Order: sequence, then C-alpha cells, then structure tokens
Amino acid sequence: MALGLRSYRPLITGTTHMASTGHYLGTAAAFRILEQGGNATDAGVAAGLTLNVVLPQYTSLGGVSPIIVHDVASGDIVSISGLGRWPQAASADYFNRNHDGQLPSGVLRTVTPAAADGWLTALRLYGTMTFSQVVTPALEIAERGFPIPESLHNAFVREAPKLIHDERETIKWPSTVARFFRDGHPLETGDVLVQQDLARTFRRMMEAEQSCSDRETGIQAARDLFYLGDIAEEIVRFIQEEGGLLTRDDLARFHVGVDQPPTINYKGTDVYTCGTWTQGPVTLQALSILEGCDLGSMGHNSPDHLHTLIEALKLAYADRDAFYGDPDFVDVPMKGLLDPAYGALRRKLIDPHRANPEMPHAGDPWAFQTAGHVNGNYRRPEPVAGRMEADTSYICTVDRWGNAFSATPSDGIGGSPVVPGLGFVVSARGSQNWLDPGHPACLAPGKRPRLTPNPAMAFRDGKLWMPFGTPAGDVQCQSMTQMFLNMVEFGMDVQQAVEAPRVSTWSFPNSFWPHAYYPGLVGAEGRINEDTVESLRARGHDVDVWNDWTPRMGALCGIEIDRERGGLSAGADLRRDGYAMGR
Repeated sequence: MALGLRSYRPLITGTTHMASTGHYLGTAAAFRILEQGGNATDAGVAAGLTLNVVLPQYTSLGGVSPIIVHDVASGDIVSISGLGRWPQAASADYFNRNHDGQLPSGVLRTVTPAAADGWLTALRLYGTMTFSQVVTPALEIAERGFPIPESLHNAFVREAPKLIHDERETIKWPSTVARFFRDGHPLETGDVLVQQDLARTFRRMMEAEQSCSDRETGIQAARDLFYLGDIAEEIVRFIQEEGGLLTRDDLARFHVGVDQPPTINYKGTDVYTCGTWTQGPVTLQALSILEGCDLGSMGHNSPDHLHTLIEALKLAYADRDAFYGDPDFVDVPMKGLLDPAYGALRRKLIDPHRANPEMPHAGDPWAFQTAGHVNGNYRRPEPVAGRMEADTSYICTVDRWGNAFSATPSDGIGGSPVVPGLGFVVSARGSQNWLDPGHPACLAPGKRPRLTPNPAMAFRDGKLWMPFGTPAGDVQCQSMTQMFLNMVEFGMDVQQAVEAPRVSTWSFPNSFWPHAYYPGLVGAEGRINEDTVESLRARGHDVDVWNDWTPRMGALCGIEIDRERGGLSAGADLRRDGYAMGR
C-alpha cells in the first residue's frame, strides 16, 4: 500500500467489467447492463439516465452530459459535447439593456437541453443496445421510487429558501415544489421519491423508438421526439410562459458535436479531456507545467508539493480566463497552450518560496503556434463575493472488450424550474457566461457557455489505462489533477488516490455568475497536516481549513486497467454517494 496510506473503503477489483459513478443506484444500473452483455457505452448511458432520476439536485435529462468514449473496434477516442447553446434571441446586449447587466436566475439562463442528445448520440454511435434497454433501470426507479438519502434531503433544504421565500411563503417554482416538497417542507430522509412525470417521458421516448424497425433509426426517433416533436413543444411552451427565450427553432437547430479531444503526454501517460467549450484543458495545462517538477522527491502533500501544485493551477486558470471559450466562436490557441515548451515557460514563473497573491497574468501561447495573434486578454479582476458552486456528478465504465466511457452529467433543480408533465429541468448553464464583450466566454446567440463539467481518460502505450473524473465546479480539474498525480507520482492505487486529502485554489474568477473571486484563497481539507498548513500560510497562501471530507472537493471516481496482470480496479469517493462495482 503506497506511502502506508489506509483507504477507508476496499479497492474494488475484477477481471471482466467495472463501473464507478456518483450514486450507488447509478453504479448498479451500469453493472446490470454490463452483466446483460452491454458494452461500456450502453452501461454508461444507463448510469447517466439513472443519475438523472436519483440525483435531481445535481443532474437532469434536460441538462448537460459531456462525454468521452473509447471504442476499441474503431480505435476512436472522441468527446461528445453534451452542452447546450444560447437561444438565438439571447445576447449580452439583451441582458445589459433589459436586466441591468445581470443574468437573472431561472429560465432566462436557459440554453438548449443537451443531456438527452448526448446520451442518445453516444448510444447510437458506440453502443449495442436500444434506448429501451438502457433506460429500463432508470424507468423502474422513477416509477417505483427510491428512499431519499440524507444527501438529497439536505439538498432540498438548501434549495428551499430559493423556492419558497418571504413571510407569505411565496412559491417561486411551483412545479419543483410540487415534486420534491410536501406541505411546503422538503421531503425527508427515507421518504420514497416517485417521479411519474419523468417516467412518462422515458416511456414516450421508448414508444417512439419501438415504432421503428432497427436500432439506430429507433434511437433517432426517440431523439427527434425530444428535439422536434411533442416533448420539444412542451419544453418551449413552459420556458416561454416563464419568460425565457428558448424557441422551437433553437431546439430544432441543436445537435451535440463529436470531436477529437485535446491531449498531452505526462511522463508516458496520454491524458485526454474535452475541449475549451469546457474547462477540461486546465488539467492538461497544469500537468504540462508540473511535468518538469520533481514532485515525488518533495513528498506527498508536503508544503513544497502543495505550494507547487497550487501555483501551477493558478497559472492554468489564468489562461482559462484569458483564452477558453466555445471554439465555434473563439479562436483558442490550443496548440500553443498545450505545447511542452509553453508549459516549461509557465513553470519558470513559480516562486518556490512565495505564493502569487492573486490570479497571475495569462501567458502568450500564440508565440508557440503559427497564428498571427498576440496575447491581450488579461484583465485584472476585482475581488467578488459569491457562492462557490459544487453541483454535478460523474460516471465511468470499462467493459470486457476494453471499451471505456467517461461522462460528467449536471444541472439540478436549483438552476431552473421543473417542466410540468416532463419531470426534468432545462439546463441553466447560461450562468457560466460573461456579459463582457472582451471575455472569450461572453454570451452570444447560438454560443455554448464555457462548461465546468469535464470528464477525462488516460492511456499508456496506446492502450486504455484509466477513465476518471469528478463533480465540484471549478474544483474539478484541481481534484482530477491531484488524483492523477497521486497515482503516477506517489504510487497510490485508485481508491487511495481518490480518498487522499486535497487542496483547492480560488484565486481566479469563478465560472458561475456573478463570478466570485477570492485572491490568494486556498481551501484545505482538515486532514492536511497542521504544520503544512502553517508553512503554506508563511509562503503567502490564505488557507481556509475545511472539514476532513468536504464535498466541496468533489467526488472522484476512476477505473484503472492493469495490463500486466489483467485486472481492473475501481475507486469511488467517500465525500458523496459514489460507489464502484465490478467482477
């Protein structure tokens, strides 16, 4: 056991197939499909649909579902951009003129729902089963219900002031309250949550599929019902009644993309994330900067190790703020950002004895590619108070053939109201835009927000090594980087790597409106050594010690493939309700 570390859960091992997700029922759904002969994508989609039922505080069928798939037969490693686009009627000017330069919560932040198309596109291209087969576990839970765990009850309590407020107990979103509250009070731990509207939506999609004669046509029919048919009409009617901008044409135009994900090599391991329509390349940039540092000799979670890690992450997040945005609208210097020489140049900016007190200046990645641009996007942000969001969930699966699926679904009931009769919320990811026209993630018609959820996958010698990921907003890339380094640099197994105590920097504008910014702030779990915390403070970090197992640090999951011995092992985080299962 590496470093003498004890893990509080056993390492889950097997030789056939494996699943690890953000909820035990999601993992059970994936395992059920794998046992029935489905492949990793079949199982991953089944888990995603199930999480849309059992984690309504974090995910939705009308939300987002960024995905990475590895398909052995074709050799493909692709990302599926399960992220919606702004309605054509939306613009930064619209919000500046009509809403005093604010992005009001609720349906005005609505972008096109994307999770449904993400799941169905993955299933059609890389799965083997029908939608009806993979949705069955989710359908059964929606119809029969499941006992509410404490984590979901606590989420209802947390959202209650947003949904039911002022002394007259005005109900802001009646459709949400009707589903998850009783007599004005959140459903309690142990209450059985039945979601008949969502179950009917699943059944309608199944009926559309079953009217067709072959698998692919059937999946497309289920998708068309959602984006072109009666479900689309019901979505748009409700959003417009609530004052939103979404139209039937916006839904009809929408489709997810299938792209080649960006990648870097870290000491012999190829790491893939989604593109700059997410924050995913932050993980790649941080690893590129850290590759030239001798982290192993510093000692795990030592002052030198954590200081170097935090400063590298700050540099990567500074580039995120300056350059990342929807590549359909923004010319992102991806080649330069991931060039090892650029990573080495950024590495030189780390002072081993002193923390940068704020977000660093962005670099000039244009100098490392042949485009005729210059860096000019740096704007020194002013400190802004605000909530540090941490929603979302995660899924990974590996099957007996070596295929893999990695996805980070999101968008829960706190973002926008439940659509009556359909049982899901429509993505309010517009909260991850800016209204500053000089910002690469500025809002524009048809543009995608810059998404925080971002799955990852790693390979060695051209063969799958590990899908991995986590929820936690802006902490996702930070926790994923630490998990990866725990294994590569410090020899941990995947469960140890998931459980090890973590830190996070907040020294950059948060992705969620109004983009909170806390210069120099570092969150550290209480299991970090007190002397280490004091050493970090002495170097200038503003360290805030959190509890020992805070969900704010995410809920990592991962599956490791042991090529030498033919085994699989999976880890899942204690910080939330994640579990792993396999055989």
